[in-house]
Amino acid sequence: MGNPLIDIQHLSLSLGGKAILQNISLAVPRGDMVSLIGPNGAGKTSLLKCLIRIYTPAEGDIKIDGQSLQGYGSKALARRISYVPQEEGGSSPFTVREYVSMGRYPYFHPFSSSSAADKEAIRSALAITGMSAFADRSLGTLSGGERQKASIAAALAQGAEMMLLDEPSAFLDPRNQADILALLSRINHEQGVTILSVTHDINTAAITSRHAAALVEGKLAYWGGTDELMENDILKKIYGISFLFASHPKTGVKLVIPDAP
Repeated sequence: MGNPLIDIQHLSLSLGGKAILQNISLAVPRGDMVSLIGPNGAGKTSLLKCLIRIYTPAEGDIKIDGQSLQGYGSKALARRISYVPQEEGGSSPFTVREYVSMGRYPYFHPFSSSSAADKEAIRSALAITGMSAFADRSLGTLSGGERQKASIAAALAQGAEMMLLDEPSAFLDPRNQADILALLSRINHEQGVTILSVTHDINTAAITSRHAAALVEGKLAYWGGTDELMENDILKKIYGISFLFASHPKTGVKLVIPDAP
């Protein structure tokens, strides 16, 4: 896969005396779009939080573009990796423009005003996500899909090479899910941003991503192409149930349906 943007080697994490991640080794190629799948409680979000240093692993190493994660200052790391947490709603006093401008914090200098580069990055992020018309709206007045686009816009304004997302289309209706997934695909293909996204939807992984990583009880159970993932033997080892398969009517991509008893 060439020189990976993120190289995780033998990573283990414990929280409160409980093993959360165990001996994870995973290399994400630059420019790739990767889905991180697995059952609830498998450690998916915890892995993302290790990559942005919210959690400190007990063992192992993470390299970003060949440099140890610990060798980055906080602003230098933020110029490499942005993070979009799962949308939780709630009120906010900020407008969309103010919120997106916060994504420029890795470039801010004390006592200085926004630069021309900052303003262009904010303008571009709003345009790419289709949020320009909402720039002066309060975040609290937005729908769930609009709020998620605002969060993605803030991550885009950050100018990082890689975007981590935790369930970016969760709790959205089908139209908004499709909008968010199409937006992420454009960001990946047109902006060249490497994307690692947690999802519980296997079909979303198959349709949107080139590669998938699966965690089961904190261990890496699968890493490879999404085409190869869509086999009953592999999916049964991950989820403990059998699946039925169908082909996407337009693309022919293999899709799955749980084989309910």
